[in-house]
This record gives sequence, structure tokens and C-alpha cells, in this order.
Amino acid sequence: MAIRIYIDQGHNPVNPNAGAEGNGYREQDITYRIGQELFTLLENDPAFEARLSRSSPDVVLGITNADSLRQRVEGAEAFDADLFLSLHTNASSLPAATGSEALVFSLDGTAADIARVILRYMTEATGLPNRGVKARPGLYVLRRTSMPAIVLEMGFITNEGDATLMAEAPGLFARGIYNGLRSYYGV
Repeated sequence: MAIRIYIDQGHNPVNPNAGAEGNGYREQDITYRIGQELFTLLENDPAFEARLSRSSPDVVLGITNADSLRQRVEGAEAFDADLFLSLHTNASSLPAATGSEALVFSLDGTAADIARVILRYMTEATGLPNRGVKARPGLYVLRRTSMPAIVLEMGFITNEGDATLMAEAPGLFARGIYNGLRSYYGV
């Protein structure tokens, strides 16, 4: 049976729940493209089945921020996903902040284990620093999913190098995540 991965391309193209901006890029555009590339990799691998939260770049989920988050969780639940993977870009008031990190409900458990492997492969693919796995039990998508859930902060949109890499080489991020998933699940 195929491993079911729900890819949540973080944020909407417009409010509610639009993402961060930096260096001339928008988070929702970057997460959409990387999500599409990851989806293609997973769908071409018989070990996986994937579903996207946003099937086209103009899809808006929800009429409020809370409703947008709820619809993402409901989409993963309806898909009966084995993993909820929410793609994001980080932001900081410090332009030098760089690297990738993963947020999970708890540092003990399957989501944290998967996140560590994904980060290892993603940082290997992109060359960005591995900032590690952090517990964020207050995040709605991490506490409301019944399956393991990860918020993957792929890089800093407020860092020129990170932002350019995410925008111009989305395949590096998708390939790193994909290789991490293959490694974790042993396929």
C-alpha cells in the first residue's frame, strides 16, 4: 500500500492567510512551486501517493485565517494521510538569519523522527544550514492532525541567498524532501 503524503503549500495567494514577503518574493508562491515539484516526484514513485492543499496557484483556502488552517487539516484527514507536511519559508528581522528547520508537536515521536531525516537530506541538497527540529505544540496544524505533522521552514525569505535559492531552484528543496521521505520510509 502506498504511503500517503499530504503536501500543504503554506499560505494563500491573497489574504486570508497570505504569507511572508522578502527580497521581492512571496512565501505563498515559493511554497506552491516547491509543493508542485515534490508532488510530481512522489506521484511518479509507486511507493507514494500524494495530495496538494492548493491544486493551482490561485486557490484560496478559507475565508478567515482560522478557517484556512482548518481546511488544510480537514484535507489531510479526508485523504487519510500518513504524513501532513506543511511547506513554509521562515522570516526574521535579521537579514543574516539562514537555514532550514522543522516544527513538530513534540520532540518525542514519529513526526520529529521524520523531520530529522528530511532536514538532513534537504540541507544536503540545498547547502543551507540545518537549524534542527523544534517543538511548537501551539501550532494549529500540528495539534489538530491525527497523523504525524511537520511544518517545514525551508529557508528564510528575508535572507537574500535563501530566498533566491528557494525561488530559483525549487527542485533542490523538493528533491531533498523526497529523498528524506524515501530514506525514512525505507523505500
